[in-house]
Amino acid sequence: MSQRFLDPAVLTGISGLDLIAKTVVDGFVAGLHRSPDFGFSQEFAEYRAYTPGDDLRHVDWNVFARTERAYLKRYRGETNSLLTVLLDASQSMEYASHSVSKMDYARYIAASLFYLAIRTQRDAAGLIVFDDEVRSFIKPSTRHGQLARLLGGLELAEPRARTDFAKPMLHFQEFLRRRGLVLIVSDFYGSPEDIVRTIEPLRFHGNEVVLFHVLDPQEVRPELGEAAVLVDLETKQEMEVTPDYARKEYRGKINGHIADLRQRSRGAGMDYFLLETDRPLDAALREYLAIRHGRN
Repeated sequence: MSQRFLDPAVLTGISGLDLIAKTVVDGFVAGLHRSPDFGFSQEFAEYRAYTPGDDLRHVDWNVFARTERAYLKRYRGETNSLLTVLLDASQSMEYASHSVSKMDYARYIAASLFYLAIRTQRDAAGLIVFDDEVRSFIKPSTRHGQLARLLGGLELAEPRARTDFAKPMLHFQEFLRRRGLVLIVSDFYGSPEDIVRTIEPLRFHGNEVVLFHVLDPQEVRPELGEAAVLVDLETKQEMEVTPDYARKEYRGKINGHIADLRQRSRGAGMDYFLLETDRPLDAALREYLAIRHGRN
C-alpha cells in the first residue's frame, strides 16, 4: 500500500472511521517485517522492570540474584489481553492549523488501535471519553460488535469543556479491575507534575500506561508573520504574541513542557510519545508496536 494512504490529511477524505482504521492497519501490517500478533501462547516475550504494585509472582528471582534488580517476565499471551483508550475530548483538542484537528487525529489513532487489537490480535478493548467529566464509557469486551461500538463512541466524541484527568482515572479504577494496557490520548495541557501524579496510580494496579501526546505542528513550532492575538480554547483568555516571542521564548517553554512531561512519565514507569497531527499514522502505530515488544 502506498505511504500516502497513511497520511492523516488524506484520511480525512475517507468516509467512516471503520474504513479509515482498516486502511491504516492493513497498510501498516502489510509493511511489517514482524507480525504485531503476540498470540496466546505462553512463549516468553520480554522483561520489564518491576514497579510498586506489580505482582511479585512474576519476578524473575534468578535475574534478581545475579543483578540485585527486580524484573518481571512477561509472556506473549500476557502482553495483549486488554486495551483501554482514555480519549481527551476537551475544547483544546479542537485546534487545527491544517486539515486535521487534534481531535480527528486522536480519533484516527484510537480507531486504528482498536482495529489492530480486535481484528488482528483478538484483544478485549474499551473506551473512556472525558473532558471535565466522563462523557462516555464502553467497557472492554471481545463480544461481537465491540469494534462497531467503539468506533461509534469515537464518532460521538466532540470537543467541549476543560480537561480534568482526575475523574476518568477514578472511573477507570472503579469499573476496570482487570489489568492491561492503558493508552491516554491527549494534548496534556496542564502541569506535568499534576498530570503524572493523577495518572500514576493506574500503574500501582499492574497496568501498563502509555501517554500519546497529540499536538498540532503550530503548537510545537509556531510560525507568525506578524503580531497576533491568541485565544485559549478552554479558558477563552487572550494573549498578544509577537513573531519573535513565538520563535524564541514560546518554543523554549513548549519544549520544556514536553521534556518535563516525558521525563516525569518515564520516571513513573509510564511510556510517553509525542505525536504531531501531520505525522503519518503508520509511524504512530510503529511506536505502539515498539511498546508491545519492549523495544522502546
